[in-house]
Order: sequence, then C-alpha cells, then structure tokens
Amino acid sequence: MQSLKSASEQAAIPQITEPPAALSHRFCVAPMMDWTDRHDRVFLRQLSAHTLLYTEMVTSAALKHGDANYLLQHSPDENPVALQLGGSDPEELAQAAVLGERAGYDEINLNVGCPSDRVQSGAFGACLMAEPDLVGRCIQSMMASVDLPVTVKCRIGIDDRDSQAELEDFVGKVATAGCELFIVHARKAILSGLSPKENREIPPLNYESVFTLKRSFPELSIIINGGIKTLEEGIALLDSTDGVMLGREAYQNPFILNEVDNRFFGATRNASTRVERLQKFIPYIEQELDRGTPLHHMTRHILGLFKGQKGGKQFRRHLSENSYKKSAGIEILFDAASFVS
Repeated sequence: MQSLKSASEQAAIPQITEPPAALSHRFCVAPMMDWTDRHDRVFLRQLSAHTLLYTEMVTSAALKHGDANYLLQHSPDENPVALQLGGSDPEELAQAAVLGERAGYDEINLNVGCPSDRVQSGAFGACLMAEPDLVGRCIQSMMASVDLPVTVKCRIGIDDRDSQAELEDFVGKVATAGCELFIVHARKAILSGLSPKENREIPPLNYESVFTLKRSFPELSIIINGGIKTLEEGIALLDSTDGVMLGREAYQNPFILNEVDNRFFGATRNASTRVERLQKFIPYIEQELDRGTPLHHMTRHILGLFKGQKGGKQFRRHLSENSYKKSAGIEILFDAASFVS
C-alpha cells in the first residue's frame, strides 16, 4: 500500500504545479451549505483542475454587516471558484459582488433556488422566482459594479407556479437584464410544508423542462442540476444542455471527480489513486493545523474518499471518532489511512 507523507517529506519530491484552469461550466460542483466551505474546495481541487467550484451561499447582508474578510477568505488554489450570494437588495448585492471580485472569485452567482424558511424570511432564494423584475434589477446592479460574469441558480418553478411558460417568463426577463447563464435545478421548490432536504428529494425531477428551456433560449448557457449520480449521466445530459452540476454525489463520493478532467475536458492527466489524491491534500491540512484550525474542519470533507473500497469504513470511522478530539493532529489521518490499500 502507498503510505502518506508529511509536507516536509513531500518537499523533497519534485511537485508538478498547474495554472488555474479557464472558467468553464461544462462540469460544476454545486454550492452546498455546511459542505462546500474553503477546506472542501481545496480538497476537491486536488481531484480536478477544471471543475468549476461554488462557495456556500453568503448573504449580502452578512457581508455588509459582518466580517467580510472572514466570510470571503479562500485559497488561490481553489480557483476557478464562484461566489454564490443570497439577497434581494440590488444596491447591497452590488456591494457584495464588488467584495467578491476583490477577494479573487471568478464569478458571482445569485441564489434564486434555496427553499429554506430562513432564506424566505429574508426575501431571497427560491421565493424570488415570483419576482423576475426584482431579480433583473439585482443582476443589472451587480453587472454594473463588477467585471466578473454574473449568473443565476434557480429552480424550474415554485409551488403552483411551475408551468413551462412561467419558467420561461422568469428566464426571459432576467436574461433581458443581462444574465447569460442559468443553472437550473430540475425540480420545483415547495416553499411551505417541505424542509430543504425534502425539497431536494420529493419534488420529482423534470429534466425535460430544462431541455425545453434550452431549446427556447439557444443563445443562453443552461446548466442542469439535480439527481445526477454518475459521470455517464452527466455526459448524456450534455446533448441537451451546456453543462452539468453535481451536488451531493460529488461530496459524498468525491473520487468521482478523478475522471472529470479527462472525460469532460479532454485533459490528459496521469491516473491517480485515492491515496495519491489524499497525499496532495496533506500540506494544506498541516498548514491549517499550524494556524489553529481543528483537524475535523478538514477531514470531515474526505470521509467519502474511500467509499466502497477495502478498509473504507474503518478509514471513515477512525476519522469520525478521533478527528474531533481537541488534541487531534495529522497522525490521526495517517492512522486512518493505514486501513485503506
């Protein structure tokens, strides 16, 4: 079995560094609250150079009234990465977009798809699909303030406002305001009676609605999201859309990204094992430990790396049971890695 090496041991090995990939939406990983934080994004970047990553949603109000530097901190190693914003005040969103541009993000994305009660109470997220004119003003305000692409992530509808005509009316009005790319979760959102988790599972998938949207707006870039579990499924969806976005599967089974650069972007990279991908993450973990970041803040994102592999359950269990300890150091990861081959 391959053994992990510390950052100091790796320093003696010639490292091949690659420049950040160009921005492409052909394959993306979805913004996921509590999951796609800066540590997760650095880890996912070890698996794919070309995948476009998204931050967790950050509200424009939090950036205005809170610690914007803390909320926007990220490593250049994550790029290409998009900042997802939540909000409905055009001026406030413009200010937030400027902060995102200064922080080094590659795209600003407006959340018009989250159905949680907290988001609704703030008058943003999926409920904004009922207000396309307001969304248009938000897009115009952000586009006038930054040089980055400004995009929208939405659903195919909300509650009883889920007809194809209403979806196309929403997209048409927001496109008129200047938005050229829409990421569409192919489920409607039910704003009362379902939790966010249930909204990701209970409303049925309707890929045909997204396909029809693309046919109606061939000049726009339409990225499809929702229920995609394999790269084969994603590749097939490219026949009818401009790109695919994976969510939970990319987080719970991250090694799926290992073949993305080759299969979606035609990049020729040497095949790497799970252990080799984990090895590339070690220097970052040790750097963060030196800064006082608890081990579990990083290792919670790699629990699924050895999913379905011999020793994978023991790897996950050892990290789950030990990385939360106050004294946990890099040796916990090395011990966990001893279970996998």
